[in-house]
Amino acid sequence: MATSGTLRAFRLPPLPTVREIIKLFKLQAVKQLSQNFLLDLRLTDKIVRKAGNLTNAYVYEVGPGPGGITRSVLNAGVAELLVVEKDSRFIPGLQMLSDAAPGKLRIVHGDVLTFKIEKAFPESLKRQWEDDPPNVHIIGNLPFSVSTPLIIKWLENVSQRDGPFAYGRTQMTLTFQKEVAERLTAGTGSRQRSRLSVMAQYLCSVQHVFTIPGRAFVPKPEVDVGVVRFTPLTQPRIQQPFKLVEKVVQYVFQFRRKHCHRGLGMLFPEAQRLECTGKLLQWADVDPTLRPRQLSVSHFKSLCDVYRQMCNEDPNLFAYNFREEAKKNKSKKQETEDDRESYRL
Repeated sequence: MATSGTLRAFRLPPLPTVREIIKLFKLQAVKQLSQNFLLDLRLTDKIVRKAGNLTNAYVYEVGPGPGGITRSVLNAGVAELLVVEKDSRFIPGLQMLSDAAPGKLRIVHGDVLTFKIEKAFPESLKRQWEDDPPNVHIIGNLPFSVSTPLIIKWLENVSQRDGPFAYGRTQMTLTFQKEVAERLTAGTGSRQRSRLSVMAQYLCSVQHVFTIPGRAFVPKPEVDVGVVRFTPLTQPRIQQPFKLVEKVVQYVFQFRRKHCHRGLGMLFPEAQRLECTGKLLQWADVDPTLRPRQLSVSHFKSLCDVYRQMCNEDPNLFAYNFREEAKKNKSKKQETEDDRESYRL
């Protein structure tokens, strides 16, 4: 293995530009996959700088595409860069970078949503959760179509301390549509406050570090792009199972223009809805007339704690789904109407 001094001094040799790579391999962004290429190395360098000091770090890049951010990561003096790319058209261009950086770039042709990273890096990198973050970083210019499901998946990994977070409090620096970036970082009362805001902020410190204008991408998207940095908290601000928190938050925000009691009521069967919703709000000490965006993470903590207690008292409560009940009631109503029609005939 090269010495740390050599690692710090490493620079890629002269190579075709990213734009030339795109022409060489006849690469075109696929609109259905929400692909947009970032060709300006000044911007990719800035993304990498915002990730922190990557000297001798182990980096996991998702969706490298033609390799713009990949080049900036390699030039940051990393120990190893692992890239996972689903689109086979980009593999030859990435292989050219790998040949130019022997032993530094590992390429996996696969899907980031299913790739198992737990054993990708040395065991020696693992840190206790309460310690400083490990020298492992996640960086990526995410396709818009996978950014939200992917961050929800990783937030669940944070809560369970597995996946990329088996190494400890792995930091992430990722791109999103500007609107999504604003939702992830929106504070209590903000018009951008959403389910994503609460799910991200109860588990991580979240920063919208800068915005990239849409014109910097090829093809130009209709929106600007926000770069967001996540650092998992040593203790989650809500200490309940991820799926329980997700359910409470999701139900509240599905009626985002209504008072919060409207969405919370859907947690309970229709026959007990009014009574149970009242108990939940009273025991959690939450004003039922607050709008979803007015609820802080502390409010959601109280709601989740009380809801967990109610689920413990009624083992069937957590599995309840108001849509299934509504569907059954509609089916019963239709059967009754059919019976009446048959009787008249």
